[in-house]
Amino acid sequence: MSKRFIRHLPEFYRFIKDFRELDQTGTIELDLLQDAVDQLFSDQFVMTSSLPAIRRREQMLGIQADPTAETLDFRRRRIVNRYQTKPPFTVRYLQQQLDLIVGSGLTLVEVDPQACILSITADIANATVFREVLHTIETIKPANLFYWQQTPFTLAIELEEHIGMRHMTWNYTLNGSWQLGYTPYMTLEPEVLII
Repeated sequence: MSKRFIRHLPEFYRFIKDFRELDQTGTIELDLLQDAVDQLFSDQFVMTSSLPAIRRREQMLGIQADPTAETLDFRRRRIVNRYQTKPPFTVRYLQQQLDLIVGSGLTLVEVDPQACILSITADIANATVFREVLHTIETIKPANLFYWQQTPFTLAIELEEHIGMRHMTWNYTLNGSWQLGYTPYMTLEPEVLII
């Protein structure tokens, strides 16, 4: 913004060089002050925080961040996740948290109350995301439930079976004529399929 000082002064000050220079330097300082206030306001919210504010929050929460492997967006989402993990918890809440971390529709949460099993099906290739999912589950899961991680299979597995037979010929003799290392202990003939 230009002319932040001089516009509040009477008209005749606008023609004096000292006041025009004062207006320029004062405007620069006020612009820097306004930027600092805007950044301070942005740092009050996790999703708009700057990198120093994210580091400060991670330090307060005891998070060991790896800036080389984790994006700033992921670090912000992790902090929001840590702030939101307060009881009481429901299956719907856990599903929402996992959708926030991994992505919508990429995880499936199921509870078997009879067997006391919390089953989570997720295809997670990123190790940092998997660690955050594990931390979230350990924080939210009740002590009486057993956590079972499942990975969905996208490929079908085919099994094929057959029965075969092989004849074995023993090459050793007990009279000392067989020498170790020169001839094999036994010889296998080719496999013949029966069924």
